[in-house]
Amino acid sequence: MPHIINTATAFPDHYYSQKEMSSALRAEWTKKDLDVAVFDRLQKAVSVEGRFLALPMSDYYKLDGFADCNRAWQKVALELGERVILDLLDKVSIAPKEIKMLMSTTVTGVSVPSLEARLMNRIDFALDLKRIPLFGLGCLAGTAGIARVADYLKGHPDQSAILLSVELCSLTLQAEDLSIVNIISSGLFGDGAAAVLLVGDRHPLLKRDRIGSRREINNQRYKDSKKQSYIESKSLLPKIINSRSIFFPGSEEVMGWEVTDSGFKILLGQGVPGFAAQLVPHVERFLSEKGLSIPDISLWLTHPGGPKVIDTLESSLNLPPKTLDKTRKHLREVGNISSTSILVLLDEWLNDPKSFLTGTSGTKNYGMMLSLGPAFSGEMVLLQW
Repeated sequence: MPHIINTATAFPDHYYSQKEMSSALRAEWTKKDLDVAVFDRLQKAVSVEGRFLALPMSDYYKLDGFADCNRAWQKVALELGERVILDLLDKVSIAPKEIKMLMSTTVTGVSVPSLEARLMNRIDFALDLKRIPLFGLGCLAGTAGIARVADYLKGHPDQSAILLSVELCSLTLQAEDLSIVNIISSGLFGDGAAAVLLVGDRHPLLKRDRIGSRREINNQRYKDSKKQSYIESKSLLPKIINSRSIFFPGSEEVMGWEVTDSGFKILLGQGVPGFAAQLVPHVERFLSEKGLSIPDISLWLTHPGGPKVIDTLESSLNLPPKTLDKTRKHLREVGNISSTSILVLLDEWLNDPKSFLTGTSGTKNYGMMLSLGPAFSGEMVLLQW
């Protein structure tokens, strides 16, 4: 079975409190007859306290149209992508040429050649590197990407692969749109990147001597960092033991983009929490295939779609209260980063595994990654360690 070896995250240099960003938007949109009371209520309702932005806040006023925003996206996406991949490779002390496949995912910018192709001119990958760009999966692409990379590694068990997610949601903001949906979006979404290294079950990194060597190197490098708890723990190398895609027919208008002359205009229906509740029978059937049920899962990594979605998932799955508090904390601190969010949560779990476990399982060795996204659809990955 494919294994997750390590993770890395990267964020832009510009972090602002929600108060700072809301004040700036309010001042600008009041000139366009904004209903300030509605704006303030919606900005507060998303439960976000701060976010990273791709650019300094003042630079957003200089952007002129879709092409300008996309050029800014490409520049920052390449910088973050290069940084996070090099960090990931450095953690495990392997060369770029050892990577056999690179999958990239984003829904916030367009690039042809694709993002991972452009990164080949910055990182010394082998020229025969297999590249797979994903676009359009939106928020579920972090979980879906893990599943698709695992599918590849099942057929190439001696190889290694990287999943890269870069989402710069701030560069999709529609400055002239005062709709309820755009006001919610302006307060909910943030920017960031994450990368995950996975290997097949015959890869050398899974051999004891190679893992031990990696731990010794990392133990010295991160001796005074938060990663110490992960490095000193037993080999926490989760296996991907199953995955599942879910599609709800006739739901294209629930979530997605409307592509306009000014860029990506968000579609966000009121029915998202309702669809989240409908996931329960799918989750139960998925787990039953491995002889498991919901109480057997001791780790829940769920996408932070918004406060109502998080609450709906927790209640409809009948999870103990506060099970998804790490997801809530992520939303408060950095917002919804689309496909990147669940990979950031995965990184946090690997660095501090005990803080995520719910204690609902006697063995504490099964985890679930669960994301929702456009169409409307969902993705699940079952982990074991």
